[in-house]
Parts: sequence; C-alpha cells; structure tokens
Amino acid sequence: MKRPDAVEENLSFLFAELDGQLARLLAYFEAPRRETAEALIARAGYSQNLASRVRKACLAGMMRGKPNAARDLRLQGVDTIARNLDLISRLARRSVRHAGNIERTKLLRADAYLKPLGRVRKAVARVQEARAAGDSRLAVQIGAIRAELGAFHDQLFRTYTRDMQGSKHADDLAHGLLTLNEVTRMGEALQTISEAILSTNIGQTVQFERYFTLRSVLAGVGKEDEEIKLQPLAETRSGSAISSVTMRDGNGRSVDAVFKDGDRRKVKEERVGVKSWNSVYPGLAPEILSYEKRGDSAALLIEHLSGQTFEDIVLGGSAAELDAAQTALHRTVRDIWRQTLTDEPAEMRAMEQLGKRMSDVYRLHPKFATGTQRLNGATLESFDALIAAAASREEALRAPFSVYIHGDFNLDNIIYEAGEKKVRFIDLHRSRYMDYVQDVSVFMVSNYRLQVLDAGTRARIASVAVEMHDMAAKFARRQKDKNFEYRLALGLARSFASSTRFIVDKNHARRMMLRARYILEAALAVPEGKEARLKLPIRMLFSD
Repeated sequence: MKRPDAVEENLSFLFAELDGQLARLLAYFEAPRRETAEALIARAGYSQNLASRVRKACLAGMMRGKPNAARDLRLQGVDTIARNLDLISRLARRSVRHAGNIERTKLLRADAYLKPLGRVRKAVARVQEARAAGDSRLAVQIGAIRAELGAFHDQLFRTYTRDMQGSKHADDLAHGLLTLNEVTRMGEALQTISEAILSTNIGQTVQFERYFTLRSVLAGVGKEDEEIKLQPLAETRSGSAISSVTMRDGNGRSVDAVFKDGDRRKVKEERVGVKSWNSVYPGLAPEILSYEKRGDSAALLIEHLSGQTFEDIVLGGSAAELDAAQTALHRTVRDIWRQTLTDEPAEMRAMEQLGKRMSDVYRLHPKFATGTQRLNGATLESFDALIAAAASREEALRAPFSVYIHGDFNLDNIIYEAGEKKVRFIDLHRSRYMDYVQDVSVFMVSNYRLQVLDAGTRARIASVAVEMHDMAAKFARRQKDKNFEYRLALGLARSFASSTRFIVDKNHARRMMLRARYILEAALAVPEGKEARLKLPIRMLFSD
C-alpha cells in the first residue's frame, strides 16, 4: 500500500537535512571551530519542522478511510523514525555546545569521536534502504550501533575520569563527559528507529531485544530466513507479551504457534507448568515447541490451540455451544481431580492471599478503605478486620486431600475445541497440588466480574457459576469433604474483593466488594466447629 506523498516527501527532506547536519558535526570534531558549531546550531528549526510535517502527514493518513491496522502500524513507524531523526539532530547540537565550552581543546580528544560519528552517519543513510526493502537484517545492523556507541562511551569515560584525577581542568573534562553523553544517546535513537522498521516488518510492535529472543526461540522450528508475522494476542498483568506466530518449518509446512516472552522467572514457571500438566494429565496443556532465555528475560514457543476461550463462548456462543462446552469442562475437571487426588491435606490460605492484595484494591478504590463504623448502636467492622478474623478461622480448616489445580482458572485460560468436544488449558505458571476450591472460586468469580450489563447475558453468567458450584459440591460430598462450602466461601470472598483491583467501573467494583463483605460476615457468624453448616445463597450472589 502506497503511503501518502506528504509523508515520503517530507521524510526524504528530513534525511537529507540530517545528513548535512551530521557532515557538519564530523567537520567540527575534525577541527573544532566556533563557526562550524554555529552553522550546525543554526539548522535547529529545519529538522524540527520537517519532523513535525511528517507527523502531521502520518496522522492524516491514519485518519483517512476505514481503519487499517497494518497501514497504521506502518505510519506509526514512519513517525517514530522521523522523531528519532530529529532527536539525533538535537543531540548533535547539544554535543557541540558542550564541546564549545571546553577551553583546552585537546582535553576534548575530538579525534576519538570521528569513527563512532561516522558509523552514525552511515547508519542514518541506510535507514531508508532498510525501510523500503523491509530488510530486517539491515534494521538489526542499524540498531546494533547502540552497542558500539556504548563501548565507545565506556572507553572514553574511563579516559576522561582518569584525566580528572589531580587535574586543574575539571570543568573542561566535565564538559567532555557531557559531550560524550549526547553522542552516545544517538545509539538509543538508532535502536528505536531499528525497532520501528522491525515492527513494521513483522506486523507488531517489537523491542530490539525481543526480536533477538523471537529469532532464537524460532531457530529450532522454522527456516532461518523465513519471514515472521506476529499478531498480538494478549498482554499479561505481569508484563509478559503473548503473540501468535505464523511461519514455515524446515519442510515448508505452515506452522501456527504462540510466542510468549517476559520476565525469566515467570516464563520459566509457565514452562514448568506445561511440562507438569503433560506429565500429570497428558493432552490437556499445549506442547512446548521451543524455549530460550536471555539474561533476565526468557521466551516460549508453544503449540497454538484451536478453538474458543470459555469467555468467548459464555459471552457469544449459542445455548447449545455453551452447554456442550460446560459438559466437556465439568467432565475434564472431575477427571483431573479423581486422577490426581492424593491424601496430603491442602491449605488454600485465601485470607492470606487477600490480605496481600488489598493495598492494590485500595489504591484503585480508596473509598473501600474504611475503618470500623458505628451506626445506631451497631458496629460495622472494617473489611481488614473481617479478613483478619476469617484468617484465624481458616487456620483450622484444611482440605482433606490435594489435587492438581490450574492455579489461575479464569475463563480466558480455558480453550474449548468444539470439533473434538475437548477442553485444553493455557497460562499454567501457577499450577500445583492444592485445594481444588482455589480453582472453583476463581472460575466462579471470573464469570461475575465480566463487565457486561445485558440482563440475558448476566443471567447466563450466573448459571455458569452456579453449575460449576453444583458440580464441585457433588464431588465434595462423594469425597466426604465436609468443610467444602466454608472454604469455598472464603475463596469467593477473596476473589470478589481482590478482583476489584482490575475493575475501574465503580458500581461494578462496589457490587463485588459488597458480596465479599456479605460472605465474610456470613462465614464468621457460623459458630466455631460448626463450619459444615454454612450454606451460601449461590444463585443470589451471582445474580444482579
């Protein structure tokens, strides 16, 4: 698709202008003279105006016609390139200003700057080529200049600081350090330009290091020179990015996979979780195709699962589709519980979990942080006091057995394949042997917290939660788990209250918080030792 002419025209002028400015910058460091610096500084408005014109043309292009994600990504990339070209121009001017403040020119060590600045100029000159050809290899070479400038910085920094020891010319050397800093920052701008080109090429915003991680994790699966296309799937709250990958393997066959990268510890936990499920209950978790770690980050390439998330089915599926999905889910969950059941007692520690999350809740909803209140002689305990009291009661309650649980059993972590009538699980980094009530309560509340106001959909959401409860309660009776309902109450209170930290809608968050309070008060009203008597009005709790 051809870009608007105004974009290309002004971008071409900007490249030409910056090349002239970098030529002047090199001339200055070849022979530092005030006139050369002033000639460069005088060009300030030119690059700034051209970058501004590119931005306006890009915005106009994105507003023109129907929404087009690929076009918008390309234009955003051009805008990013223009802004960083202007940044290099500003850094050039700042560097000569600082250098001009040095009275003893030899302390600048100007000749040391010639090679790195020559590399910057050559890299800038090749940006248009890389962009026009969609050349990712060349884009990587451009971004790699940052590392070269970093090495140059470290070397010259040591020289300047060594010269400062016992020197009477500390001011000159300080200006030298400032000059060095401005030149080094040009590498950051070039890396950002590189990222813009790479993002356009693969179809999704990507950081420089993430691109290398992606290439590494794909190395054992796809062809070396195969073009990569990414589509964003999700962004986790912990910062991990999840994308779908389309590529071809060494035999030319099409491969669809999921690329997940982020904090090394989180990704490693996901890998361990997937491996554990494939050992404990084969066929439920996706297959790991590749794993790669780089420093503090890591990445997984995972089998792409066909089908719909349970959330999509609840919100948009037909009654028959939802019924089939629920039947498969309940059958699978019961089977997992039976096959993985051990005699080891389990502690959920729902109140301990909730206590750790309340600061985040209060940060988003400060009105929930009320102290103890008295009204007409009645005392209304603070929510924190209820948590503390419930935590004390919970210490005496354990599940009589453990099962292997998902650990983050939200609707969007369950995939249903209608053709095979099969359920699969994703996002498994919290999987472990635990009280099954943990998964049941999280699943139930993940239904309620869906921010849909339609009465029919809300009724469907309530039914899904209630039916999960009924299935789990039947399993509990068969296993003679007498305190199931009480532990579930604490799990529901935890999930209702802690989920409000993700709910901006004040009314919806308030409804969830009131339910959490009601459940805790009902649980605490049960005499100690009589916890098996508790019966919550489940359908009422999940209906609006």
